[in-house]
Amino acid sequence: MHGKTPFVRLTKRENMPRGKVWMIRFGSFIFALLIGMLIFAVIGAKPLSAYGSIIQGALGRRTGIRQVVRDAIPLLGTALALAPCFKMRYWNIGAEGQITIGAVAATFFAVHFKTMPAVALLLIMAVAGIVLGGVWALIPAIFKSRWGTNETLFTLMMNYIGIGIAAWLVGGPWEGKPGSQIMPVFTRNAMLPKVLGINCGWIVVIVLTVLMFIYMRYTKHGYEVHVLGESENTARYAGMNVPKIIMRTAALSGAICGLVGFLVVSGTDGTLYADVAGGAGFTAITVCWLAQLNPFAMIVIALMLSVLSKGASTLQSAMGIPASITDILTGIILLSMLGCEFFINYKMHFRKSSDKEAA
Repeated sequence: MHGKTPFVRLTKRENMPRGKVWMIRFGSFIFALLIGMLIFAVIGAKPLSAYGSIIQGALGRRTGIRQVVRDAIPLLGTALALAPCFKMRYWNIGAEGQITIGAVAATFFAVHFKTMPAVALLLIMAVAGIVLGGVWALIPAIFKSRWGTNETLFTLMMNYIGIGIAAWLVGGPWEGKPGSQIMPVFTRNAMLPKVLGINCGWIVVIVLTVLMFIYMRYTKHGYEVHVLGESENTARYAGMNVPKIIMRTAALSGAICGLVGFLVVSGTDGTLYADVAGGAGFTAITVCWLAQLNPFAMIVIALMLSVLSKGASTLQSAMGIPASITDILTGIILLSMLGCEFFINYKMHFRKSSDKEAA
C-alpha cells in the first residue's frame, strides 16, 4: 500500500504570473553567479575581483565593447534563424553547416569577382549566401516531409559535409601560399562597411530581430508554425499543408544562417576558413531556449555570452586565471537558467505524513 503514494509527484503549472516567472529566472542567474564565486574562491582568486575583471575586460574600453558586439552578431543571427524551426518542433541542428555553406557561397563571388563595385559585389555575396544556405537546409526538410527521416541526425551530419567542403576549398582551389592551408584576405570592396567602428552586420541582425518578432507573432506563416508545433494532427485537420510548412520554415532558417555566414566572412573575418561558424550554430541553440524563442530576449543573452567570452582573456592576463574557467562559469549559468524552466513549468508535491499513514 505504501508504494501507491509516491514521495514526489509533478503537476503541470498553469498561468504562473509573469512577475514570478522572471523572479525565478533572475534568482537562478544569481544562484549561478554564487556558484561561480565559490569556484573562484576554491582556485584561490578573489571572486568579486574576478567578476570585475571580466566586466572590465569586456566593457571597460571601447575596443572591448566593439569586440563583444562583433561576437554577438553571428550568435544572435543564428538564434533568430533557429527560432521558427524550434517553434515548429523541427530540430534543426545543422546551423553550423548552413553558416559555413553560406560563407562558401559568399566567398566564391569575393574570389572570382574582385573588380565589381563594392555595393553590387556585397549584394551578390549576400544573396548567394542566403540562397545556398536555404537550399542546404531544405535538403533534410524534403527528406523529413517525404520519407519521415530524423531531421536531428540529418542536419547534424550535414554540418560535417559543409565544413569539409570549406576545408577542401581553403586548402585547395582557394589556397593562398602553397601549403599554408589559408586563403588570402578579401579585397576592400568585398568587406562590409563599418558603422560606429563595427561592421554593419549589427544593424542587419537588429533589423532581423524586429522582422522575426513580427513574422512569429503577426503573420499567417508564423501562425501555421505555431499550430504545427502544438499538434501536427490539428494542423492537418485545419487544412494546413504540413510538408510545405516544414520545407518553407527550414529553408527560411537556412537562408538566415547563410546570411550570417556572409556577415562573418565579409564583416568579421575578411576571409574563409573551415571553422568559420566558430560554434555559433550550437551555442545559438542554448540562446534560443534561454530566450524562450523571444527574439528580443535573444539580444540580451547573446550579448551576455559574448561578454563572458571576451572577458575571459582579460581574466587570464590580469589575474593569471585560466580562460577556461569562464567556460565553466558559462556552463553553470546556462544550466541554472535552463533548470529554472523546470520549476516554472512544473510544481513538485511531496507526500504528507497523513498520506503516508493512509497508505
